[in-house]
Amino acid sequence: MHEIVTVQCGQKSNYLATHFWNTQESYFTYSENEESVVDHDVHFRPGIGADGHETFTPRTVIYDLKGGFGTLRKFNALYENREETAPVQGLWDGTLARQHETPIAPTDYQRKLELGLPTSQLHDSDVRFWSDFNRVFYHPKSIVQLNEYELNSQLMPFNDWSAGEELFQNLDREFDVLDRDIRTFAEECDHMQGFQLFSGVDDAWGGFVAKYLDNLRDEFGKTSIWVWGLEDCTTVVRERRLARACNSAQSLRAISQQASAYIRLAAPPTPLPAYINLLNGSAWRTSALLCAGLETITLPTRLRPDAHKRSSLSLLEDTLNTSGNQNLFELQATAGHLTSQTNRHRNGAIHESNGRIISGQDEASDLQPEPSRFDITYMPGVHGESPAAKKSLHIFAQVESERGSGYDKSSPSLTPEERLRRRLNEESVVERFQSDIRFPLLDTFPHDLVEANRLDLDGLDFSAALASSSAMKDRALGLRDTTIRLMPLTERENHYNELTQISSYYANGWDSEVEGDYDDE
Repeated sequence: MHEIVTVQCGQKSNYLATHFWNTQESYFTYSENEESVVDHDVHFRPGIGADGHETFTPRTVIYDLKGGFGTLRKFNALYENREETAPVQGLWDGTLARQHETPIAPTDYQRKLELGLPTSQLHDSDVRFWSDFNRVFYHPKSIVQLNEYELNSQLMPFNDWSAGEELFQNLDREFDVLDRDIRTFAEECDHMQGFQLFSGVDDAWGGFVAKYLDNLRDEFGKTSIWVWGLEDCTTVVRERRLARACNSAQSLRAISQQASAYIRLAAPPTPLPAYINLLNGSAWRTSALLCAGLETITLPTRLRPDAHKRSSLSLLEDTLNTSGNQNLFELQATAGHLTSQTNRHRNGAIHESNGRIISGQDEASDLQPEPSRFDITYMPGVHGESPAAKKSLHIFAQVESERGSGYDKSSPSLTPEERLRRRLNEESVVERFQSDIRFPLLDTFPHDLVEANRLDLDGLDFSAALASSSAMKDRALGLRDTTIRLMPLTERENHYNELTQISSYYANGWDSEVEGDYDDE
């Protein structure tokens, strides 16, 4: 398993992806005596620039609306054609009049980058677009501007789920989107690991990526496809909040049918521990917090073969999907180590796991770790979630990634026999990865996002996890009950049945009945 191809759809996803690419770029080493344990070929591709020199650019396709790219140009210093082309003669002999939009002035940070000068720490006031803190060059084929809609337009806002669906269908009829944008990146891979899609899912981008995913699955039937769906959780008027919920529900219905893994991300997540400082909750800060969790949990998928313990998208899916129908996972994180929690049940101690009290003398429990607890939950919550639902939470499987100094290399992989035994006994399947690669604190990362005593100049100790749990049942039913009466009459029955079916995959043991009633009168 090797390369991962990325697709980015919309402003929210591009903010997140920019932090992600900046982090990947920081892993590069330029000394002959130093080699990174991160395999750069997983996310970056070699190429030849306009001047004949070798290039190394992200394997990604970036979609955004007109005006959404800020100062980023399709052709950059690596691929820019400096030859001036003469205008074609004979088609029009009259006077030519050219109209140009006023270009967006680059920030001081971007000007220093282009000149090769030292850069300084960015602040909230320095970021207007996601391109303002971008540190990498992209291949021209990676930049795809959709001119049918304009960013933040009041006349034609890109908010309705069906608008995104319609936009993709129109583009696909005209261009064959996958053939134009994806095929080149996919065919140059030696042994592709899979795709990762970053997209907003509570606006029109949800409809766009749902159709995109349908076509992607038709072309790559057995390939891993992970979707990271961002949902705006800022405070808005009730009408707008319900519209977002409807879009999220439609995205859940459509994406969960095709994706190998679907992880919903709240932007911003709430509640947050006291050591996280979002201040004004800007997109730059929020996406930085999301990136720390996402980049940490996926770190094992891009380690070199000689690393202590690495993984792949498909191996993570196999661990998390305990029933064959579970592809909705929850991202959690904490700043710091999990080591103290990992062994909390050893030495004969009594601990609690999934609502059951287990003696430390239990041989299986003593040999295998229990799910760790995290204080940052990235999944959008359900309003009015009952304490009983939280208390009865069952974790089917959890994959944990711990990074930082002083990590423990003794964490083994579960054997297939032990994994099967734990599933049959309704015990949590836990897989843990550890690495001494700290999360890099770049000058494009908010320096005061995390409390000062939890970080230093060398980086941040960070731990993250993906979990498949019974909480997904409450999330699906919560969306169903919130949005059912807002759907068109012709859609209500399908909407109700599909979300009910999704929730049933996460019922645990005796708790198999789905609550709620539906009356379309």
